[in-house]
Amino acid sequence: MFKKIRTNKKLDKSNLILVRHGQSEWNKLDRFTGWMDVGLSEKGIEEAKSAGKKIKDTGILFDNAFTSILQRSIQTFDQINKIFDISVNFKKDWRLNERHYGALQGLSKQKMRDIHGDEQVLIWRRSYDVRPPELEKDEFEKLKSQECFLGHDIDPFPKCESLKDTFRRLMPFIDLNLIPLINSNKNILISAHGNSIRAMLKFFEKISDHEIVKVEIPTGEPLHLSFNHELKLLDKKYL
Repeated sequence: MFKKIRTNKKLDKSNLILVRHGQSEWNKLDRFTGWMDVGLSEKGIEEAKSAGKKIKDTGILFDNAFTSILQRSIQTFDQINKIFDISVNFKKDWRLNERHYGALQGLSKQKMRDIHGDEQVLIWRRSYDVRPPELEKDEFEKLKSQECFLGHDIDPFPKCESLKDTFRRLMPFIDLNLIPLINSNKNILISAHGNSIRAMLKFFEKISDHEIVKVEIPTGEPLHLSFNHELKLLDKKYL
């Protein structure tokens, strides 16, 4: 019986694997989460482990890995790394954070539907350029004081965001980090969030403002994209 040798499937292309974090405690409770620093549920941990096994099976050796600064993203990466020792250049970047849901954060989605109606909540959740209500001053200061934000220069610190806002704040990360790595045929793993991943897909796939609202990103399911050195998308599939 020959031992299977893991090879670096790089060749003349770049592999980018995007993983939305596993189910969080607030996903389980169907609450708006946004920039609240909530950890994974037990199911979320299992989803992250499953993602790690799928990523390991690709045989890809990674050059760089990124997470947001929110613990559910970091915990997902940690679980993947336990399954598959990635041992690469690793960086946390606040620009990969989930969309900031403002005053909706912590509230039950169903309760908001009962109060404001299904249509209004759908607009807050899925529209491209409509922002949710802003955080009030006290809640804003409380959010900023979370440990995850200490030491990070987030200026301006938002009080809420639309998906359009999320896309705009991600562009410096894409320009300064992803594009140079892809152009250099590097392999990259990113553990992030539903809306930050949607924003990246909007850029790479040139998805219109109208069509991006239909894009859903499941928790814990690795999405594999491959590019040539000219940033042309060669393939896209869930593992």
